Amino acid sequence: MMPIWSHAAEGAISVFSALIVLAVFWVVASLTGRLVVRIANRAGGTRRDVILLGGQTAKVGILAVGAISALGTAGVNVSALVASLGLTGFALGFAFKDALSNLLAGAMILFYRPFCNGDRIVVTNYEGVVAGIDFRYTTLENDGKKFLIPNAFLLANIITVCPPPRNG
Repeated sequence: MMPIWSHAAEGAISVFSALIVLAVFWVVASLTGRLVVRIANRAGGTRRDVILLGGQTAKVGILAVGAISALGTAGVNVSALVASLGLTGFALGFAFKDALSNLLAGAMILFYRPFCNGDRIVVTNYEGVVAGIDFRYTTLENDGKKFLIPNAFLLANIITVCPPPRNG
């Protein structure tokens, strides 16, 4: 039978090792965040938003992997935790599929720029000048009316970008 201080020493080493693993992942996540901000500042414009979103996602992902790795290093059985995170991710993805599709579509619109603020576009029954593009909606203005069109709708339908009116 092992003395109690031997068990305590093993537990302390496990906890210390887990804290080191967590600290390493924390540093990597922080460096990733700083690098992404630096890249986004160089890119500028609307692509900056897309880059920052990707960077925040990467940072959270690195921290989540670090937390699970630290728990595993501390001796916690993480297989059930990983399985439950997978099921939770599936359930949340299914519940928020429309919001996620609009978010990803907004990122694609901001990255590929099929149209910009100030362009006149026509999509199905909606026509107007693009007043704003964010991750969820694109705002069109026409005759004093505002149309908030979900970005996934824009990617799923044909968009006509009208040429600017000629002066003269």
